[in-house]
Amino acid sequence: MTSSSEEHVRLAAGDVELTVTPANGCRISSLRVGGAELLRQGERYGCFPMVPWCGRIENGRFLNGATWHRMPLNSPPHAIHGTGRDTAWRTAVADKAEAVFTYDLAEPWPYPGKVTQTVQLAEDSLTLQLGVETYGDSFPAQAGWHPWFNRTLGGADVTLDFTAAWQEERGEDHLPTGRRIPPMPGPWDDCFGMPDGVDVTLTWPERLELKVASRAEWVVVYDEQEAAVCVEPQSGPPNGLNTAPRLVTPIDPLEIAATFTWRRL
Repeated sequence: MTSSSEEHVRLAAGDVELTVTPANGCRISSLRVGGAELLRQGERYGCFPMVPWCGRIENGRFLNGATWHRMPLNSPPHAIHGTGRDTAWRTAVADKAEAVFTYDLAEPWPYPGKVTQTVQLAEDSLTLQLGVETYGDSFPAQAGWHPWFNRTLGGADVTLDFTAAWQEERGEDHLPTGRRIPPMPGPWDDCFGMPDGVDVTLTWPERLELKVASRAEWVVVYDEQEAAVCVEPQSGPPNGLNTAPRLVTPIDPLEIAATFTWRRL
């Protein structure tokens, strides 16, 4: 069954349980498969939507037309991961295995609009969707997800497997330099290009295999932390509001979906 409160929305499918915390950036705070918690616990972790941008904005500044805008420098000298994760979302729908959440874009983001996240749970998969609409002026935006997967599951350490077409060369400022290089071995805090769609497999030997898939072409992989690894499908590269702007217009909202599919080993 589904249980909802002001603090948590819980979904279930078979022995899979998921908890969303709308007030804390609409993050998935727990994903349990057969009793095993897949996500790092803590108010900053879980799996949160990155919106209306992903990763870092250089010096917190982006240009729309002839107008410069500045976002708060929450990862000095840059702004990182959007404002959605710091926002309380509204629960629009909460059913047994599906829920829909929304919030209105507001300061410090300079343009009015609406963001919608849909969460659909099955016994072997989780499907996430994000949509960004404008209430008026067009603006550049990005959307994606930042899951913190536990590095260890039942004593088994995760391995990552993916084949990227390129890696965005990372400068000393942690931003892409604009050069595309052959994928390098980890550890990573890097963005990779996958023109045929994101396809990354995490394997906890003898426990679980989980595939992160999306029609989006960009993924950031972060595995420099001892407790967790992150596989982040997103609609554009870090600093993309400046380097690869995707405009949200009244007739062309931004939409992105990602699916986590698992099988027990």
